[in-house]
Amino acid sequence: MRRQLLVLMLSVLFLGGCAYQRPDFKGDTETEQFRTFLDWSFDHFIEKQPEDMAYLGIEKKQDQLNSFSAKFYQTMQDDAKKHLKILRSFDKDELSKEDQLSYALYEIRLQQKIDELRWNDYGYPVNQMFGIQSTLPSFMMSIHRVKTEQDLKNYLARLKEFRRVFGEVVNNLMRSETKGVVLPKFVFEKVIDDSKNIVSGRPFVKSKQDSPLFKDMKQKINKLKLKKNKRAEYLKQGKAALLNSVGPAYADLIAFLEKQEKRATTEDGVWKFPKGESYYQYRLKKMTTTDLSADEIHALGLKNVARIHDEMSSIQKKVKFKGSLQDFFKHMQSKKFLFADNKKGKAQYLKKAKGYIAAMKKRLDSFFITKPKADIVVKAVEPFREKSAGMAFYNTPTADGSRPGTYYVNLYNMEALPTWEAEALAYHEGIPGHHMQFSIAQELNHLPKFRRFGHYSSYVEGWGLYSERFPKDHGFYNDPYSDFGRLSMELTRACRLVVDTGIHHLKWSREKAIAYLDKNLPGDHADNVRQINRYIIMPGQATAYMVGLLKILELKKKAKKQLGSGFDIREFHEVILTNGPVPLTILEELIDDWIKSKS
Repeated sequence: MRRQLLVLMLSVLFLGGCAYQRPDFKGDTETEQFRTFLDWSFDHFIEKQPEDMAYLGIEKKQDQLNSFSAKFYQTMQDDAKKHLKILRSFDKDELSKEDQLSYALYEIRLQQKIDELRWNDYGYPVNQMFGIQSTLPSFMMSIHRVKTEQDLKNYLARLKEFRRVFGEVVNNLMRSETKGVVLPKFVFEKVIDDSKNIVSGRPFVKSKQDSPLFKDMKQKINKLKLKKNKRAEYLKQGKAALLNSVGPAYADLIAFLEKQEKRATTEDGVWKFPKGESYYQYRLKKMTTTDLSADEIHALGLKNVARIHDEMSSIQKKVKFKGSLQDFFKHMQSKKFLFADNKKGKAQYLKKAKGYIAAMKKRLDSFFITKPKADIVVKAVEPFREKSAGMAFYNTPTADGSRPGTYYVNLYNMEALPTWEAEALAYHEGIPGHHMQFSIAQELNHLPKFRRFGHYSSYVEGWGLYSERFPKDHGFYNDPYSDFGRLSMELTRACRLVVDTGIHHLKWSREKAIAYLDKNLPGDHADNVRQINRYIIMPGQATAYMVGLLKILELKKKAKKQLGSGFDIREFHEVILTNGPVPLTILEELIDDWIKSKS
């Protein structure tokens, strides 16, 4: 009897150790089933996030908003673990080289998702850069399009979701606080101001002005060809949604933040949190896709700041400016290099940005084999969020190109947008920068969806910074002051390595970090403050740019050295842009394979 029991136990253990029995996926071969799994897994996760689907142009669940509940995050983590188990059940040896790359990339992606959710309580869902209080109204205005009556009904349904969403966010803030994680004190005033801006004006208060969402709703209703009584009915329903959901949602958030602000501290680095050091190292690894330590990144920053200062001194001599580099910095901040801070000056900036992008478009054939089908537009950041939003950023187009990519410029503080930086900024955010990278990736229909719509900061921002730099070698930046602007932006990215690690690892105060930028950058003080505020609430993200650039330049140098006259910049860019976003380690493997194929 004992012998039979032992055999039974061993059998159970043996069966438990057998290969994972994955679900059935469509396809006759391992490769076909693997590809089915990848798209099934992508769809599984994206369909749990209605707003993300809207950004991608997927017309599903258009009457819903994302979930932010603890239960939702736990489900997402559990699902990621299950999908990782399914992934590892596939036999890599039976897959093609391209599919093996997809396997490696998705394994990284799922593990990142698991790790990210593990640190979920350490994030700042409310902040001055991309907090729910400003991004959700912006989503409703810019992303939720109303072309049909059903679209309008979905729009109103989403307005009714605001109170649920904000309630979940407040619960997250309370849970984070129990773990010792609270917003830095300076953030509260900015977020509360943003929130009040959304609920100022009609119908929330007696006013001659409509609130931003009410104005947007009216415009959407009036664009539809509806009978007068129907328009009136939808307007009535919209007012009710604003007053019964949106207004109370913001009131609850503001009330909570005003109380929590009293408990916040002026220590800004994540080192102050329990496990703060581990969290920061996780953030650095995620953002750079390398194993560089905080100390190594800090040293890298100091080295590149010194290099760029030397290059700027050369331009100073070229334009025959006498004095120190600091004197030159002050000279570059003078009014002669600024656009007027009025409607005319702001319109001039937008026109100039569009002009740089148009000129670059004409030269794309010289640098690229594959070019994006989606168009790009240049817009000013909306007034309701311009006071706290970043200086410039890019929003991706839909995959089918029906919504163009958007290069947003923040015209709130014109002193932060000197004439000499406009060229490099247009290349970074527009063409050949983020618009080329994101649009081309989305249009690679032969790749799995997760590769087309993926994001690795060091790759994305490394490409953006590289896109500022390589035009210099091909006849752009004819004006030495524009070339100074290019260096200024690169210098900013080098300084970021110093101040980001300074704040979150070396325990620098916010004031010390601002002072460092004031001393080492030619930019406006107010913009330096804005930049430091950004780095504080996005730990590690600012390090991605320079780390990514240096890797791309290193790979380019290697390719040129080994290929000599056989080096073709168009082919080099093709390898970078037509594999979708990848970690820097994978990018190096791809470039190495390309070099071998041409040797």
